[in-house]
Amino acid sequence: MRRRRLAIAAIAALAVVGLAVVVAIGIRFASEPVRHKLVGFDVVDSERVDVTFEVSMEPGTVAECTVDTMADSYAQVGTLDVTVGPVDTLESRWTVSVATSELATTGVVESCRVVE
Repeated sequence: MRRRRLAIAAIAALAVVGLAVVVAIGIRFASEPVRHKLVGFDVVDSERVDVTFEVSMEPGTVAECTVDTMADSYAQVGTLDVTVGPVDTLESRWTVSVATSELATTGVVESCRVVE
């Protein structure tokens, strides 16, 4: 009987810890002032990649996003810091051209942060 109580207590404690982690993650993402999502990329040629992404932030906010391109070897072959906003809507879509030093195989949004 005692083992069963200990097992139930351990399961309950794990459930509480799990719920706390989920809530903490939710609060962190909900409180981020700017979020980004890659929509796609187009390798134009060995010197340029067009990257399309969406940004979610409060209307009137200005952010700076870092867009990177990488080669087959995962080496960074291009980077661009781009200012986005201010916009009148919560979500906006942007397409930028990133110059590359050699043929890239992918383009990603590394980060976005609010500009004060």
